[in-house]
Amino acid sequence: MNETVRLDRYRQAAPQLYELLREAIVSLALPPGTALVRPELAAQYGVSQTPVRDALMRLEEEGLVDVIPQAGTRVSKIDLDRAGQAHFLRRAIEQELVRELAAAGNAALVKRLRALLDVQQAQVRAADFEGFAAADQEFHRELYAAANMQDLWQLVYSRSGHIDRLRRLHLPALGKAQRIQNDHALIVEAIAAGDPDLAEQRLREHLSHTLRQVEEIRTRHPEYFKA
Repeated sequence: MNETVRLDRYRQAAPQLYELLREAIVSLALPPGTALVRPELAAQYGVSQTPVRDALMRLEEEGLVDVIPQAGTRVSKIDLDRAGQAHFLRRAIEQELVRELAAAGNAALVKRLRALLDVQQAQVRAADFEGFAAADQEFHRELYAAANMQDLWQLVYSRSGHIDRLRRLHLPALGKAQRIQNDHALIVEAIAAGDPDLAEQRLREHLSHTLRQVEEIRTRHPEYFKA
């Protein structure tokens, strides 16, 4: 990430830096342990060090960077305790979301979700894992939006950096992306059928897969994990 990046001059710099750095961390473009040097980041993005500091402070609050006095700032290693708590939070909220959505009946939502499924299937065929990860997020964000729970989405998003990095590590595994897409399709069909119990079951099964594979993922990438 050494190339110069142009920020939108009509938006505040700190939120843009936060978004760009967070995505780079979650996507593992900035892997755990990477040093984040304020003057270098300021030069790279063409800003002063103040918005860089503010963005890093926000990332520190999410546990995605470690600020060590006299030693600098580094991308944090994956914390399995934080990942587990984020999973618990997301499962608790989204199980209730899909129950409500299935009970309410919303043909427009089902249509939007099926369109997202088509996008995801095309990305599976193309092995476009970065695009697929974004479409996966969009699928779940759509559930929150449909239930008018956008603030809860922001809460979950801000807590999910560690488990999202786990998912990115696992996503290229053979058949993983297709399994996610299949899970999404089952959730959509349960919502379309107006079956809250089935929708909850499908959602719970969907969210359980990554944590079941933690030891396998950690064995492949031990340097990425907090001891």
